[in-house]
Amino acid sequence: QVQLVESGGGLVQAGGSLRLSCAASGGAFSSYSMCWFRQAPGKEREFVAALSRSGYSTYYADSVKGRFTISRDNAKNSAYLQMNSLKPEDTAVYYCAAVKSEPGTKPADYNSWGQGTQVTVSS
Repeated sequence: QVQLVESGGGLVQAGGSLRLSCAASGGAFSSYSMCWFRQAPGKEREFVAALSRSGYSTYYADSVKGRFTISRDNAKNSAYLQMNSLKPEDTAVYYCAAVKSEPGTKPADYNSWGQGTQVTVSS
């Protein structure tokens, strides 16, 4: 299975932007669909965005549609989440996940996970 490491989290004011990165190793990155989930304190892990292996199909949670963009660079074995117009309710630990099939929207659909990166949006 591919190993994943997230980076790019931090503290930002409402309305600001952050770009999360997910570096993959140990597998054929282009064979994996990539996904971002997030988990706020006391809440379940929730789907944010997913990207197919080809990169042609993207999926977004309604709460982030129009503000977040998922992308990948197979040459760099990396996936990204560009987050714009951030809101305090976007505060969470963000996780990168991968699966060697078409992307799903449930955590159980994925079998490779990163350790997470904290995103905090202040009002």
